[in-house]
Amino acid sequence: MQRGDSLNSPFVPFSPNPSIQQGTPTSTPPLKHTLSSSTSSNLRYSSSRKSIYDRHLNRSQRSELSKASFAFLFGEMVQYAQKRVNGIADLEKKLNLHGYSIGQRLLELLLWREGRSAKRETRILGILQFITTTVYRSIFNKPADGLEKSRDNEDEYMLIDNDPMVNSYISVPKEMSQLNCAAFVAGIIEAVLDGCLFPGRVTAHSVPTEQLPAKTVFLIKFDESVIERESVLG
Repeated sequence: MQRGDSLNSPFVPFSPNPSIQQGTPTSTPPLKHTLSSSTSSNLRYSSSRKSIYDRHLNRSQRSELSKASFAFLFGEMVQYAQKRVNGIADLEKKLNLHGYSIGQRLLELLLWREGRSAKRETRILGILQFITTTVYRSIFNKPADGLEKSRDNEDEYMLIDNDPMVNSYISVPKEMSQLNCAAFVAGIIEAVLDGCLFPGRVTAHSVPTEQLPAKTVFLIKFDESVIERESVLG
């Protein structure tokens, strides 16, 4: 529609001010957003209120998380991953990747807390003892239940957990009976090994017994370079 047609249009432009004549351009003052004293006070944060990122890392060293909170978060993570995979193997791989990202951060935190007293492990037995005690205790508030070396393969070790907490709150259907959610913990262990220059592969396997129906073995298979270095160190 052209300007000449708009002047002859039967529709009258709406103006909230009746004193303004039709067709007269006006300038509207900009709107000002004002907050009342009560509203503005709610948006302010007290200087004494600190987030978790403001806390000293050593302050939370002995803090604990409730099992109910952990069970809820872990269950939601498993359910989220299950909707985005095609099978049990893919689901365990997904859980392993989630655990790996946590293991990287956990190792950094533990080494920072040890400070100058931190010791770099160069032997296989030393790094495995570090995982079964320090790492495992920092996560589950208890050491691992066992550590064994394979009799058949020189590059394989087994870390044993008789009752993994990650499996305590997960109800696995019969069609997925082979699923072991402890693959999440296997990812944490693998990340710690990689971060300490002990590359390898860690997988979780269910080995139930009559006395220990939830027993899980974490099979650690080291890279060939680790075994060669171990033989050189004697």
